[in-house]
Amino acid sequence: MSSARAEVVAVFGPTASGKSAVAEAVAGRLGTEVVSADAMQVYRGLPILTNQPSAPTRLVGIRALDEEMSVGAFGELAHGEIDALVDDRGAAVVCGGTGLYLRAALAELDIPPAVHPETRARVAREVDHDRHAAHLRLGHLDPAAAAAVHPHDRKRLVRALELAEEGASLVANQDRLWAGATRRLTVIVGLEVAPDVLERRIRERTETMFERGVVDEVRAALSGPVSRTAEKTLGLTEIAELGPDALEPIVARTRRYAAYQRKWMRRIPDLVLLDGTRAPGELADDIVELA
Repeated sequence: MSSARAEVVAVFGPTASGKSAVAEAVAGRLGTEVVSADAMQVYRGLPILTNQPSAPTRLVGIRALDEEMSVGAFGELAHGEIDALVDDRGAAVVCGGTGLYLRAALAELDIPPAVHPETRARVAREVDHDRHAAHLRLGHLDPAAAAAVHPHDRKRLVRALELAEEGASLVANQDRLWAGATRRLTVIVGLEVAPDVLERRIRERTETMFERGVVDEVRAALSGPVSRTAEKTLGLTEIAELGPDALEPIVARTRRYAAYQRKWMRRIPDLVLLDGTRAPGELADDIVELA
């Protein structure tokens, strides 16, 4: 990095780490814009629940709630936005808390092939009928995947089997997803925040969501069709079932998700960890110097 300026600056961190403010500050200093790498911010109709940034951000609110979004489709969109910003402004800032979407934005991923819905349904029925028999069949089709997937892990067993039938491998694709290469010269920064501080921020942000009317927002969203990917939005199910009483379950689930993101963050190749409790402007200055 010492001999060339990075074309892409990526800011990653767990939910409520303040990454959006930091990314916006970095973009301002570089004279460019932010590209979101958040799986749920791509949807319109849930700006409060998905904590969409107030500043204009690319790939935010680009899909209706009834539309599907895949990692492969997102990667193509992100590459287009990043390339346009680098060509026009000299740099792009990528901000996200969805690890796989961040990797899709920064790298050329070898995405597993799409599986026909009928194949997925058939494999799911097979697994539900007899998981041990399904796992045994996986062992014949893809021994490496069978060794990596427990028979009781239904989700991964279904995915491994459907990929094996397509001549692909769950294990092989996972290995490639963690490749360190990026499409462009990139510096990746992770914001580190102590668990107790992060938990306080999560609670404060969740309380603010309810004060801003997230319950009415969710009810309006659920009055129409919602895709399989959109319905995974954190808090959507809880609010649909509990309404105003969903605050505590959402705080608990968000806390678990943040712990997962922290673990994910440490697996990012060449990550530079910074103290996320510092002021966004100070962090932005350091990040620009790194870039």
